[in-house]
Amino acid sequence: MNDLIRLQIIKSLTTITERVWNKSQDSGIAEMEELPVPHNIKISNITCDSFKISWEMDSKSKDRITHYFIDLNKKENKNSNKFKHKDVPTKLVAKAVPLPMTVRGHWFLSPRTEYTVAVQTASKQVDGDYVVSEWSEIIEFCTADYSKVHLTQLLEKAEVIAGRMLKFSVFYRNQHKEYFDYIREHHGNAMQPSVKDNSGSHGSPISGKLEGIFFSCSTEFNTGKPPQDSPYGRYRFEIAAEKLFNPNTNLYFGDFYCMYTAYHYVILVIAPVGSPGDEFCKQRLPQLNSQDNKFLTCREEDGMLVYHHAQDVILEVIYTDPVDLSLGTVAEITGHQLMSLSTANAKKDPSCKTCNISVGR
Repeated sequence: MNDLIRLQIIKSLTTITERVWNKSQDSGIAEMEELPVPHNIKISNITCDSFKISWEMDSKSKDRITHYFIDLNKKENKNSNKFKHKDVPTKLVAKAVPLPMTVRGHWFLSPRTEYTVAVQTASKQVDGDYVVSEWSEIIEFCTADYSKVHLTQLLEKAEVIAGRMLKFSVFYRNQHKEYFDYIREHHGNAMQPSVKDNSGSHGSPISGKLEGIFFSCSTEFNTGKPPQDSPYGRYRFEIAAEKLFNPNTNLYFGDFYCMYTAYHYVILVIAPVGSPGDEFCKQRLPQLNSQDNKFLTCREEDGMLVYHHAQDVILEVIYTDPVDLSLGTVAEITGHQLMSLSTANAKKDPSCKTCNISVGR
């Protein structure tokens, strides 16, 4: 595409960029009114690591423009990504090209993040200095979530370490006794879906958006049963696997992450076919073959459904519909409540090579 301009921002260009930038701030190098000032800036085609930008300019001296200076900055807020590379310049120099132009780069763009952008036109002189315009107005925008393409990259990375499959027969959910008492008293005995927290990948399209109920299915290697310890509470709801995962449900890959630990988490979503959760996932997440994938399978053998889960990753399964407690049992576990293993709002390790892809974290 002719309008696709990749702005390769690498450290070797930092000093050049800074020199250009400092010169543009020097009021003595040029009369700013000589070049048209960009106005009516428009941002479009926003992805998790790119966007298109265009603007209008007066025709006066327009033919003298050789470069654009783009001031791209992260809008700081209380939830800002503290892991953003701080040594990479975000004041970009690009050759003047037909608009709109594409700004792309995983070094300085992160998914689901608010940015501000302003533009300046410039004319490079024979001595290497620049004549520059005044700055445009400042525009704000927010980058998008991971697309299915990005999630498929995460999926492929997760498949590498999933390990062999172990048989299981129940899904389970640990909570405090008060949680189950509240469900019985206020929700007619049915656990209700709630909005997923912001744990996992920063660009995950399910964080803060998908409604569901978290379940686990991991088993102990030596017993084949659920572990007796839990980070979420001493009371456990157990339900037969076929009640949640069967030929009338679809299975989706949601995320792959770790929390500065050696073990990794995979988030899967189970949604009844045609349900609101199913429609949400169908548009945003890679769908898995329920009978043949590396994480969680449901197969018919001798007239019965048989279930297996991956051994070497911790599966977090989200079921998108309400679940009545009468479909299973609630009992107190005999193990410990290991709060250190909780993933509630846990942030992903942005430096892990196993579970990160080459876009914003």
